[in-house]
Amino acid sequence: MPSLPSRLERFGTVDSTQRIVREWLAAGTPEVAIATADEQLAGRGRQGRAWTAPHGRALLLSAGFRPRDLALHHGWRLAAIAALAMLDAAERVTGLDGDTLWLKWPNDIVAVGEDGLLRKLAGVLGETTATGAFVETAIIGIGINADWPANEFPTELAVGMTSLRELTLDRPIDRDRLLDAYLARLGPSYESLLAGHFDAGGWTRRQLTTGRPVEVLLGEALVHGQATGVDPETGALLVRTTEAVIAIDSGEVTRCRLLDLPGRG
Repeated sequence: MPSLPSRLERFGTVDSTQRIVREWLAAGTPEVAIATADEQLAGRGRQGRAWTAPHGRALLLSAGFRPRDLALHHGWRLAAIAALAMLDAAERVTGLDGDTLWLKWPNDIVAVGEDGLLRKLAGVLGETTATGAFVETAIIGIGINADWPANEFPTELAVGMTSLRELTLDRPIDRDRLLDAYLARLGPSYESLLAGHFDAGGWTRRQLTTGRPVEVLLGEALVHGQATGVDPETGALLVRTTEAVIAIDSGEVTRCRLLDLPGRG
């Protein structure tokens, strides 16, 4: 089984932890190689969107894998187990209950506040190289707003974001403890994935999108319908429209918006 981590380095300010791990893998560094940073100057999310956080306020990391015999069509599961590991780690470190943190397809960890509003907590970004029908290397980046007080949120983003510190009523969050909890969960999940097992049940249970009306932007086309789940085989979002149930691949999506959320009572 791979060592986790085979390499772990902490940086102050860098352009991107993705770039660092990409260069490590290109140089032959064995898996699982992890770079963390206090701040990124060129952090990116899906569709090239910027991901920024003040120095020391977020846990920013990238993990590099060399997953033997992982079929390319299952490569998305690496990002899935990473997202689940971070969600579980955040709950463990903060003591937040199981109705607070959720996965929002395709790549976000979100929180539903007491006011019933949805706010983004973390984003997950994956990139892969392939040899034939198998994944050769993969880099999974995660940025989670950790010890970031709400009074420091950017004005233009504050309404749609949150942090673990905000969710725990301004309790300081130890990023090293969060990282340790994440690695403790990622290791077993990765070993299980290499053995051919994926926690489809856990992945399905934590999807906030399931059962709710959605609006999905595919290029310039809008799809409206009821999200019925996420296919654990392909990672596609299943949406029931007026015509049929369609499967939407995450690589095709520009935006997925939930059209209604229940209050938490």
